[in-house]
Amino acid sequence: MRTESAIGLALLAITGCTGKQAGQTAARPNIIYILADDLGYGDLSCMGQTHFQTPNIDRLASQGVLMTRHYAGTSVSAPSRSCLITGQHTGHTPIRGNKEFPVEGQQPLPADCYNVFRYLQENGYTTGVYGKWGLGAPGTEGVPEKQGVDDFYGYNCQRLAHNYYPDHLWHNGERIELPGNQGHDEGQYAPYLYHQKALDFVRDNAEEGHPFFMFYATVIPHAELRLPENEIDACEGDFLPEHNFEGCDDGPMYKKGGYGSQPRAHAAFGAMITLLDRQVGEIADLVDSLGIADNTIIVFTSDNGPHAEGGAQPGFFNSSAGLRGIKRDLYEGGIRVPFVARWTGHIAPGTTSGHVAAFWDFFPTVADLVGKPIPESAAIDGISYLPALLGDNDQKEHDYLYWEFHEINGRQAVLKGDWKAVKYNVSTGGQIQLYNLAEDPQESNDLAAEYPEKVAEFEKIMSEARVDSDIFRFASPTYKGQD
Repeated sequence: MRTESAIGLALLAITGCTGKQAGQTAARPNIIYILADDLGYGDLSCMGQTHFQTPNIDRLASQGVLMTRHYAGTSVSAPSRSCLITGQHTGHTPIRGNKEFPVEGQQPLPADCYNVFRYLQENGYTTGVYGKWGLGAPGTEGVPEKQGVDDFYGYNCQRLAHNYYPDHLWHNGERIELPGNQGHDEGQYAPYLYHQKALDFVRDNAEEGHPFFMFYATVIPHAELRLPENEIDACEGDFLPEHNFEGCDDGPMYKKGGYGSQPRAHAAFGAMITLLDRQVGEIADLVDSLGIADNTIIVFTSDNGPHAEGGAQPGFFNSSAGLRGIKRDLYEGGIRVPFVARWTGHIAPGTTSGHVAAFWDFFPTVADLVGKPIPESAAIDGISYLPALLGDNDQKEHDYLYWEFHEINGRQAVLKGDWKAVKYNVSTGGQIQLYNLAEDPQESNDLAAEYPEKVAEFEKIMSEARVDSDIFRFASPTYKGQD
């Protein structure tokens, strides 16, 4: 799964670094993985967005590499994140849907789930998660502190993470009440709170010389379009005509997953991306100021395509960059995501890569960076994309990529070479659609009738690429997930 040439390049690059903090060993770079929530492929100015600018993320791209064919784990939050941390695609990873627990939280990762956090702890890293978890309800075996995370601050539940002024957050296993947000008060903006904790984590570990992994799982720009009025005022009138969204401002779903009203939805969306960009810039600037940029790789991406909820209008902003589909789709617009990586002195600045990679490739990439193998029992589906980041021609390619989605009667997709197969309504006998992405990146011309032999090939892959789990079977009744 990992190329020896990639390991050799990485170790040579790391040991050639200067200015590492005292006590930090060679061949163990710090890793910062910034995951936006529902940010579309076209929602960055470096990816063609013209309505607003993202100068800080663009700067990261100019200092590193922009990957144009990077894919999320699937088209919704929890299973996409499960793919990311387990190194397995949605036919194998333990969490394959947004299955809800009754009060707060989602279906938990198993107690024995081997993941990137545990791997990094075993190899001397301090691990931290800031923002949204969504992989195990409070009190279950899936909570961050039982899955290899040393420090967690943020939302446990992705449904409650719809709301930006929650009445509580979590610090490891402790529920943290937010007095400024009790009742109808909206005085403590959650992205400000977990962002400060994330900066403290980077600063503390850099000063102490500990190699660290920070998973910065921001909730921006997911769900309701709410943020402090002064942030929205800065974008007033920039995205006309304006859009008024009437949502949930009282009642049992208020701050419990219902989307709050927003009379300036376009300005609010622009303001949220502006805030996201500013916070990414603050993380990068902190890394630079601490003198650890040459021993810290920063990755920025998104968990799936753009959403159309809570007043969001991805069509207005061309958030899918002309690709077909949005969140919950397995067309390109639902799963192809922006990807930027910077590693000063190692990744050549201003480069672009068309290497086809997916979330389940992150774990083996981390193993390449650390230089220690992942146990074979982890059954990884991924392939390290470190060679592509470093400009090495010896980059291994996938035979195919596979996705599944367990709402709306089930969906599957396979990408193999230039060909993409998509099947909707799996549980009710849906038929494969077939597209040639080299000729038709918008997936507008279904070629299934013309290439029956390819349809049969993809049917076979869809059947063999997955295993049933006790919870996620396509034949099971459709459940209502929240993310």
